[in-house]
Amino acid sequence: MKLRKLLSVKSKSPSWFINLAIVSFSACIIWLLVSLFLVGTSRLVHINSSSGNVHDPTTLDHIVFGIASNKNSWPRRKEYVKLWWKPDHMRGCVFLDSMVEEANSYNDSSSLPPVCISEDTSRFRYTFRNGLRSAIRVARVVFETVALNHSDVRWFVFGDDDTVFLPENLVKTLSKYDHELWYYIGSNSEIFEQNRQFGFEMAFRIYSCLAELGVGLTHEPGFHQFDIRGDAFGLLTSHPLAPLVSLHHLDHVDPIFPNMTTMESTERFFEAVSIDSQRVLQRTVCYDRWFGWTFSVSWGYAVEVYSNHIFLPDILPVQQTFRQWKRGDGLARVYTFNTREPHPELCRRPTIFFLDHASSGRDRITSLYKKSFANCSNDMAPPRKLEEIKVYSQKLDLSDKQLRAPRRQCCDVLPPSSGEVMELAIRECKEEERIYMH
Repeated sequence: MKLRKLLSVKSKSPSWFINLAIVSFSACIIWLLVSLFLVGTSRLVHINSSSGNVHDPTTLDHIVFGIASNKNSWPRRKEYVKLWWKPDHMRGCVFLDSMVEEANSYNDSSSLPPVCISEDTSRFRYTFRNGLRSAIRVARVVFETVALNHSDVRWFVFGDDDTVFLPENLVKTLSKYDHELWYYIGSNSEIFEQNRQFGFEMAFRIYSCLAELGVGLTHEPGFHQFDIRGDAFGLLTSHPLAPLVSLHHLDHVDPIFPNMTTMESTERFFEAVSIDSQRVLQRTVCYDRWFGWTFSVSWGYAVEVYSNHIFLPDILPVQQTFRQWKRGDGLARVYTFNTREPHPELCRRPTIFFLDHASSGRDRITSLYKKSFANCSNDMAPPRKLEEIKVYSQKLDLSDKQLRAPRRQCCDVLPPSSGEVMELAIRECKEEERIYMH
């Protein structure tokens, strides 16, 4: 399907522009951040470049969201959307195949986007044997969102109902790009076979349309597709040096915090997001001089404590705590990043401390991590005697230069105040400071 046909437009003049940020999550967490110079028909919103100051910083008010859902999943998955939707600053719609009784309930009306019913797509031919006909309706969410005729729009963002966004980080990421230019921005699936089958430059559903426009993929590492099963700990603690923008497929992985439901653990995670969204999941590694320990801090989520010094390059690869997305051998087990196996002996693995809570004070942010139970009663190495780890930091506000040339921050191990509590302080590294074992 050509983009012209999808949007029902005819390109005649560059005097109007529309930016499309299309997030197609049903198969791969890929973002299409596209800037198109188009003149639309009566069903396509017209945006004049003079409708606002194009040099003003991009904000949430410049973004319109289109969320693909259906009558069966929305009653459950709307709880995900509640976590990140900001009614006073966001515009958009949730598209359902038909209305559900509780879709517009009074309790939800102030905390969720409005509900829109997708247009009838029965007149469209669909001949793909292995696919779902609902793909037509979901693809047309692009057209129907643009047709809502919102004004002063720089970007359109499209996602599934089981995706959680970090709005401030989304805006921060978009701020790197000129919204008047043509962009197609995203990241690949974690699974090599998924990319091999669908294309390494592919963002599903309208990739072919954009390819015909001559727009190539610009890779952004801030998105998690979660084409995995089971324990996502290893993937989360190895998030790249980029603001976390989204998490997908949360229903397909275990709750990210122990002894919680998926929703409870996601709510706990968003407590940290609300305090310092740009620092969330950013990994900092520091070495203790007194005991010879290694600390790996994935801020807002977990701290790992190794009872010996570990070379930084040996820590950075993703721990394969998760299972593969699909059954099979060969390429089904191949990922698109470096992995490392957790030590086969449980007592040789690091002691893990999960986020308990975080708070913001006048001059610093304090996050507290409590030890997770591990069935390792035969080993009482010193790190296992710790009960809590406090981490002090400043709110992270990345500059344009820091976004374009990211650098890991440093941390200091503070003198222990007791045998059960350890304190760490995160800071910017000095000009030529290295993160290494002393």
